[in-house]
Amino acid sequence: MRVITGTARGRKLEQLVGDDVRPTTDRVKEAVFSIIQFDIEGRRFLDLFAGSGQMGIEALSRGAKNVVFVDNRRESAAIVKRNLQTTKLGENAKIVMSDSISFLNVTGEKFDFAFLDPPYGTGLLQSALSKTERVMNKTGLILCESPSNEEMPEKLTDFVRYRVYKYGKIKITSYCHKEFAEE
Repeated sequence: MRVITGTARGRKLEQLVGDDVRPTTDRVKEAVFSIIQFDIEGRRFLDLFAGSGQMGIEALSRGAKNVVFVDNRRESAAIVKRNLQTTKLGENAKIVMSDSISFLNVTGEKFDFAFLDPPYGTGLLQSALSKTERVMNKTGLILCESPSNEEMPEKLTDFVRYRVYKYGKIKITSYCHKEFAEE
């Protein structure tokens, strides 16, 4: 696993090990950043269920103003910290060791982009998604990684499903504010 482009391009990242670990593939990571490539610079990014932090680190490498990494596992927080040190991108990063729902319920921060990639088949994606729009700026975009056969809601409260991108057995579903969905 490596940083694809930007100031930390080519840097190798540590990753979690174990049967329950499923890092985002380089193909999917490239696809996500192709979707937001012209809008990431200077924006705030939420890496929910951060794991190794590769998505947030990629955002920082590409010019994101700052990134908040949220994961409830101590091992994940430690790996994110080491990966930020390796890439020298820690200055604009914050690591929060918390479960996603608790974080979303209490944070007062607002984000321009949120990436959600919880363990598959746990119901966490739908639970977190319904709360994520509360922490989004009106012009923000929520990106969810899930198995391609998982049903994703068409609309939340103010955010609606915008586009779905399929990459083999994985899909990325994007949500934007309903005012911007028709553009």
